[in-house]
Amino acid sequence: MEKLFKLKERNTTVYTELLAGITTFLTMLYIVIVNPVILSGANMDFNAVFVATIITSMVATLIMGLFANYPIAIAPGMGLNAFFAYTVVMANQIPWEIALGAVFIAGVLFLGISLTSFRTVLINAIPSNLKYAITAGIGLFISFIGLQKSGIVVDHPETLVTIGDFSNPSTLLAIIGLAISLILLAYRVKAALFFGIIVTSVLAWLFGMLEIPSQIFALPNGIEKTFFQFDIMGVFENGLYAVIFTFLLITLFDTTGTMLGVAEQAGLMKNGKFPNAKPAFLADAIGTTVGAIMGTSPTTAYIESTSGVSVGGKTGLTAVFISLLMGITLFFAPIAGALAAIPAITAPALIIVGFFMMNGLRNIDWKDIEDAFPAFLIVIAMPLTYSIATGIGIGFVVYPILKLIRGKAKEVHPILFIFAILFFIQLTFLSH
Repeated sequence: MEKLFKLKERNTTVYTELLAGITTFLTMLYIVIVNPVILSGANMDFNAVFVATIITSMVATLIMGLFANYPIAIAPGMGLNAFFAYTVVMANQIPWEIALGAVFIAGVLFLGISLTSFRTVLINAIPSNLKYAITAGIGLFISFIGLQKSGIVVDHPETLVTIGDFSNPSTLLAIIGLAISLILLAYRVKAALFFGIIVTSVLAWLFGMLEIPSQIFALPNGIEKTFFQFDIMGVFENGLYAVIFTFLLITLFDTTGTMLGVAEQAGLMKNGKFPNAKPAFLADAIGTTVGAIMGTSPTTAYIESTSGVSVGGKTGLTAVFISLLMGITLFFAPIAGALAAIPAITAPALIIVGFFMMNGLRNIDWKDIEDAFPAFLIVIAMPLTYSIATGIGIGFVVYPILKLIRGKAKEVHPILFIFAILFFIQLTFLSH
């Protein structure tokens, strides 16, 4: 174990790595409930996605720990699941089997990119301001979905949206749950979102809104409903090239940014470089591919991994412990299903996760109109069009146009011009 994980070299112990694993696990545990909730909105079976989420997370995180030796957890990404369910399946009326086919293709492409230097070229081709805007826009979109699910924001025939009825018991519970989670976060409580869900669930039970299932534990079941159900031919028949690109782009940026951030916090960067980059990125790429096979949206490295690093996690042993703990949750499907049935319990987590994703906006130079306005369009378009791909497309079209008008075409990477043309075609001729 010492040789495999280099515990002495990184000045850590098995106990410290276990503590870090437990901390990260509790911090990100909300995903095993929230992800099935979101994907069940796309007519996927809750239990099947619950099992798929956990198995996919276990496999990808285990690969990360054993082969890359980083204390980084991998699981289906927030934002990616929203794009899968609300944009691809619900808005475009694409069967979830075909959407999974797009995920599988994106995963295979990510595998190929991770084995070559093109990954670096692609990342460097996109301006930093647009990268920050993509993450922030997804965050705003996720928060908007949480506000809708909680009933805090509702539909309106004249203004499209308006404030909800706070006297509604479910909406009131969501507001209380949001307040509890925010208080826990304010006091720097580890796993605040998870404990927020637990406290809100207890309140729901006290108010008679939640029925405790008679069976708390159960053997994993239902995976056959999504296992190997992806439809690759349907992807090409429906021309979902922009969907594949969006899955690939978001996964690439999220994974890269998170891994570099966690590695930097753990003191594992060497002269500004990211050691063992290839196996680390392969872990996520394999996770996305396995996820499509099992039946879930693309995976990404979890920023919650920093919580484990903050208590001393420095090696892949942390990731191994996270994977093992994930395995235990496989047997809690009945209680997970009961909690997921009440939107007020999970909605606060969506709202707060969206808030966290807005952090990158501070890095945008808002005085530079050529960089800032395309970024603004990406952020504002995602929730207003209810489409992550549309937001990205609008920003990627406007950015090179502004640069061309200002005579700064040389500042735009040639790949971005290609993206702009493809997105223009998609938005103008293929989006209706």
